[in-house]
Amino acid sequence: MAHFAELDSNNIVLRVVSVNNRVLLDDDGYEQESLGITHLQNLFGGTWVKTSYNATIRKNYASVGYIYDSSRDAFIPPKPYASWTLNETTCQWESPTAKPNDGNDYAWDEATTSWVQVEGVDP
Repeated sequence: MAHFAELDSNNIVLRVVSVNNRVLLDDDGYEQESLGITHLQNLFGGTWVKTSYNATIRKNYASVGYIYDSSRDAFIPPKPYASWTLNETTCQWESPTAKPNDGNDYAWDEATTSWVQVEGVDP
């Protein structure tokens, strides 16, 4: 299955749908993104961009609320905190300090721009 994200006028993802791979095949048997886009526009209208479940294209798999940045050709998740910066390689947001890797649970505290250890939650 191929996956496509519908975008609003601000390039924010509204939904992600699956399309059978055979819809994307041209007369020579090669997948063409444009065929999937045309198929979805005929069904629903709107603006569509292909996304990859394995993130093999466009950096990240699109989800509702993500932004499609055409200059980076990438889907970018919403910025979680004002202090975080975008990693240009992965198009993922990163905290100003690395999360401790000591086996404990941590939550980001924006007021102190640091990781704070939290108690685990019992199932």
